[in-house]
Amino acid sequence: MHFVMKNSLLALLLFSLLSCSSNKEKVAISEKTSLIINVPAFNGDSAYHFIKKQVDFGPRIPNSTSHQKTGDFLVDQLKAYGATVVEQNFTGETFDGQRLKLRNIIASYYPEKQKRILLAAHWDTRPFADKDAQKPNAPFDGANDGASGVGVLLEIARVLHSNDTPNIGMDIIFFDGEDWGEPENQTNHVSLPKGLDSWWCLGSQHWAKNKHKGGYSAYYGILLDMVGGKNARFYREEISQQYAPSIVDKVWNAAGTLGYSHVFVNTSQGSVTDDHYYVNTLGKIPMIDIINFDPANKNFGDFHHTTKDNMEVISKETLQIVGKTLLHVLYQEEK
Repeated sequence: MHFVMKNSLLALLLFSLLSCSSNKEKVAISEKTSLIINVPAFNGDSAYHFIKKQVDFGPRIPNSTSHQKTGDFLVDQLKAYGATVVEQNFTGETFDGQRLKLRNIIASYYPEKQKRILLAAHWDTRPFADKDAQKPNAPFDGANDGASGVGVLLEIARVLHSNDTPNIGMDIIFFDGEDWGEPENQTNHVSLPKGLDSWWCLGSQHWAKNKHKGGYSAYYGILLDMVGGKNARFYREEISQQYAPSIVDKVWNAAGTLGYSHVFVNTSQGSVTDDHYYVNTLGKIPMIDIINFDPANKNFGDFHHTTKDNMEVISKETLQIVGKTLLHVLYQEEK
């Protein structure tokens, strides 16, 4: 917990609050206003549970029974946590000629609040482990790639339902169809149909062109992708820097204040075409991407798009760091 003491009176008040509080995660100071702000605690164990729940359904490959059951679970869980939920059903085309039944799942909190923050992750699983040297055609769990971001946001939803109302409204989108892009080693690229900008990120492309609510916008957005891995490192991603540099600063500064600068590393390491790209370019909402990257090997980890992406790679500590940082950003946002 990081505190900024403005004067002795504030220090005395803070000491009194801490003495009365059983939740040591709860107190923070706004440097802009010198006011004490309650930031609820994030539970990494709970986020881990939500990841395992998704994995237990099986790979969330579109058109599969596991995909359908997981989607139903997400809708039910968000509603149980007090959100107004919209399901955006659509058909997606893939590079290999599949037609996918897809649905973006949008949950809204505090709809009366005009200033809104958009949080997002994708919930589908890539249909084949094309980076796996032994089983390139096998399905895989996608514990980190997909389920981790969803797990963190489900825990955020639980926190919103159980604690004080923040100053701003929030929307959570679980994008579908993010991960059925062409394999990296494919040489005969398939031409895109009219109206599609990439074989990747089908859900965010669809939502950005067909928002769930007419005239919807947000002050900014934060995308979570592969945020649960052991020894994860999150660098300042360059598309995020291009479209929303002040939001990158806000998040990385919050992480640094909390003592997490070893995880949220304060340097840039290339660009990633992810769901945030289409929210920025098509949806016209400044959005950043918190995504794990290994600069030494120039990849997203040796388990990325392999059968090793299972619960063994998930770290409760990483989930705790990401979730706590996110809550501090959200609850210190001014009206």
